[in-house]
Amino acid sequence: MLQEDAHGKWTVSSSDESTEENSESEKPSTSSPLDAAHGRTSGPPYPCSEARKAAHKRKASPLKFSDKSSMEVPAPGKQRTSQEGSGWCLSSSDEEPEDQEKHAHKETLKEEKCDAPKEHSLNLHKDGLSEKWKEEYNETPGEGQDTWDLLNGGNPFRFFLTKVTGIEQSYNSGALHIKDILSPLFGTLVSSAQFNYCFDVGWLVRQYPQEFRKKPLLIVHGEKRESKAELVAQARPYEHISFCQAKLDIAFGTHHTKMMLLLYEEGLRVVIHTSNLIAEDWHQKTQGIWLSPLYPRLPQGTTGSAGESETNFKSDLISYLTAYNSPTLKEWIDLIQEHDLSETRVYLLGSTPGRYQGSDKEKWGHLRLRKLLKDHASSIPARESWPVVGQFSSIGSLGVDGSKWLCSEFQESLVAAGSSVTTPLKCDVPIHLVYPTVDNVRQSLEGYPAGGSLPYSIQTAQKQLWLHSYFHKWAASISGRSHAIPHIKTYMRPSPDFQKIAWFLVTLPVPIYLKQLGELWRKVVHN
Repeated sequence: MLQEDAHGKWTVSSSDESTEENSESEKPSTSSPLDAAHGRTSGPPYPCSEARKAAHKRKASPLKFSDKSSMEVPAPGKQRTSQEGSGWCLSSSDEEPEDQEKHAHKETLKEEKCDAPKEHSLNLHKDGLSEKWKEEYNETPGEGQDTWDLLNGGNPFRFFLTKVTGIEQSYNSGALHIKDILSPLFGTLVSSAQFNYCFDVGWLVRQYPQEFRKKPLLIVHGEKRESKAELVAQARPYEHISFCQAKLDIAFGTHHTKMMLLLYEEGLRVVIHTSNLIAEDWHQKTQGIWLSPLYPRLPQGTTGSAGESETNFKSDLISYLTAYNSPTLKEWIDLIQEHDLSETRVYLLGSTPGRYQGSDKEKWGHLRLRKLLKDHASSIPARESWPVVGQFSSIGSLGVDGSKWLCSEFQESLVAAGSSVTTPLKCDVPIHLVYPTVDNVRQSLEGYPAGGSLPYSIQTAQKQLWLHSYFHKWAASISGRSHAIPHIKTYMRPSPDFQKIAWFLVTLPVPIYLKQLGELWRKVVHN
């Protein structure tokens, strides 16, 4: 990672920061949706944030260039690993939309087995995501690997990246598409629950194999008012779909959990990931997936703590689902209780809206991470020199300087390690924050529209210019994803030479969210 000496110009827009509404009752609204909910050109055909709608509108009316030479961009294979000269890319909303614009790559989608397209960044003259594209890409099962062998291979922590269209096929070896996850190879599906922020219901149904497309499907969402009515309208053609609305009793609560609960005849599986349930998020973005083992059903009559893992994953998952306070989820809580989750090797961190005091503060969020690291992570030799690396796709308000939160409360959680550590660490632990630059966006597979996935309002950015000194560019050359804009969010504590790692976290940045922690990697910290 190379940090720029000069941070260049910010690319910002002037919209105000968005405000979330208070949630309504848990029962989905049955009021009539807006007539323009489907097929309109001013926004995507699914409920989403204002930032995404604005980005979609910009893509529907692309810029026109008279000088063709100005559009020439080197192919990914010839580009430099560290792009130079541009500042950080900001979008027009402080809201974390967890969603992206429609993509403009009709020609390149037919070349999934070839190298990345030559003009992958400035495809501004093409239309948005067409129905033909959706059918060609999303109705085609994954190729080039045996997903069953992949599941049972040497991946003890079961962390995967999503497949990316437009990169060399070899880089997709070991990656998963949503069709792979829902494949009959993984189990004979009985019913499923999909937790997410943004849904395209028709697209989601098509990702299920034909034989599973009428199995009961519960959609867990946080939509309200008109957006909820639009979501309900999307599902009207599908009698097997029901809804559960997350209760968000605080003004800025949002439901960003991205999780699948998959019940099979053979058992149960939990999938935690970073993608919205829309075509764009599974196309040309860098996303992450944690895929559980197939959990077998416990013998009938088993009670108590049976089926618990050493990481307490089962009880933590049940606690998280219980926090929804929803009768609709009670059935899934009971199902989880009936299965053996003892083979889970990761820790689960959840977050729910609200204020907590005393020991309850350590149940959720980064204070929960702090406790886990103190209780389970090995002490790090020369720990002050081991940096903290945070990589994310959105930025909120962090205060007038680093001491307000980043280098105090948050850093204290990230550097916690080992119960023997009793004194607070000084603020000299290096912090590296990875966020895409303007050049990262311009030279991405999606081009400038990818910036719609990187919300950071101008109002907030102008108040925290001090943050620039922590920024590093996005690069992922080993996985072939330097040009696939990250929607994944990761945090880790590597050694200075990046040969060891104390712990690794895949997460979402705002509540309600769900996180998974890879067993703190305590067995691989030391050679």
